[in-house]
Amino acid sequence: MNKAQRIHTFFERLQAANPHPQTELEYTSVFELLAAVLLSAQATDVSVNKATRRLFPVANTPQAILALGEARLCEYIRTIGLYRSKARHLLQTCEILVREHEGQVPRLREQLERLPGVGRKTANVVLNVAFGETTLAVDTHIFRLGNRTGFAPGRTPLEVEHAWLACIPKTFLLHAHHWLILHGRYICTARSPDCGRCLVRAECGFKEKTA
Repeated sequence: MNKAQRIHTFFERLQAANPHPQTELEYTSVFELLAAVLLSAQATDVSVNKATRRLFPVANTPQAILALGEARLCEYIRTIGLYRSKARHLLQTCEILVREHEGQVPRLREQLERLPGVGRKTANVVLNVAFGETTLAVDTHIFRLGNRTGFAPGRTPLEVEHAWLACIPKTFLLHAHHWLILHGRYICTARSPDCGRCLVRAECGFKEKTA
C-alpha cells in the first residue's frame, strides 16, 4: 500500500474499534469544556475531572467563577498542577467572556486565542468538541504519533498539526483528534508502545524504523 492507502486503513481501523470517540474530560456545557481544557495543560484528565467534580456543581459559569474569587477557586483546583496560574487565567478569561461575549464562549479561533491561558491547542479542542469543526489539537500524544508512524512528521506541534491535516482523509477528520489521543494514551505510549495490542500495527511505520 502507498502512504495514502495506509493512512486511510489506519483511521478506518480506529473508527471501527471506536465509532463515536469522546473526550475523557467531563463537562456539560461549552464553558465547562473550555474551563476543563484550560485546567488540563500539563495535567492529566483524571486529575482535572477530580477537581471539576467539586468545582462545577458550585460554579460552572463565568459569572459564578468570578464570584468565587481567586482564593476559593484555588481551593477547588489545588490538586491540579500549576493551579495558581491556572486560577488567574481562568478568572481573567471569565472577565473577558462576561465583558465582551455576554458570558458565552466565542466560536471564532481568533477570539478564543485571545483568552488568557487559551492557546492554539485549547482553541482547537473547543472548536472540535463543542462546535464540530474539523480541527486537530496537537498534544504530546498526537505529536508523538505523527512522528512515530511517519504519517505527519514535524519538529513543532504546528508542523505536526499541518502535516496531519494534509494527510487525514476528510471522512475521518472530525474524530481524528480523539482517535489519535486515545491510541497514544493507551496503546502507542511514549516509553513502551504496546505494538502487540495495536490495531494499526500493519499500517504504522514504527516497526520499519526499529526492525
